[in-house]
Amino acid sequence: MNKLFAGFLILFAFGFLTSCAKKNVAYQSNGKMEDFAPIYNEYDYLSAKAKIVIEEESGKVTRGTMNLRAKKDSVLWFTVSPGMGMEAVRGLITQEKIQIKDRIGKEDVNLTFAEFETIYGLKLSLELFQNLLWANPPSPFDYKDRLVRVGKAFELTQVRDKVRYFSKVDVNTRKVSELVSNSLDDRGSLLASFPNFQEVATQPFPLEVLYKLAYQLPEGSQNTIINLEWNTIEPQSGPLNFPFRF
Repeated sequence: MNKLFAGFLILFAFGFLTSCAKKNVAYQSNGKMEDFAPIYNEYDYLSAKAKIVIEEESGKVTRGTMNLRAKKDSVLWFTVSPGMGMEAVRGLITQEKIQIKDRIGKEDVNLTFAEFETIYGLKLSLELFQNLLWANPPSPFDYKDRLVRVGKAFELTQVRDKVRYFSKVDVNTRKVSELVSNSLDDRGSLLASFPNFQEVATQPFPLEVLYKLAYQLPEGSQNTIINLEWNTIEPQSGPLNFPFRF
């Protein structure tokens, strides 16, 4: 699995540059979160576009366009294009499988989550992908977790499936502002920062995101930086199509 495709796969090929005239509205909270009650976005279906810059350890920088569609708790679908109307990657993530068609590198993926973990050593799920996208705590709060209030944020420490997650949840937006995760066997780590949020259908959705990934490939450890900016996020009441085939 090449370095760029590995970075795509860990964050399921977050998408690249697109133009849009829509003005983003900064999210304004009606009140502070006194008790720990993070916001989980409500939608049946959702379509979105983003721009991204991916910086590899070698110094290579990649840009392009992504379209995202989702059915909450059921399907995530995406296409990625580096420009000129050419589709580079198309993917479909369900509760059972990860399917990715790589039209450039020809490194297709058609695996259950259990098979993916056996091959690549990464414990993934549809729920985790959704939470990383929309600035949610990685897992629902449990009595075994450590939770403390520090200033304007709740600090939440969770251990799930041999991965430790540390999240800061802002008391105003009620969303994750920072996330750090490390596998307990030191196979990889992820840092995510959500500095700004936009109001979409009266809900807070991320506007800008920074991801820093460290992971293992057969040729050694790799690092990737992903700068992401959502241009449009549109909750939909009607069903969307999720076309995919190898």
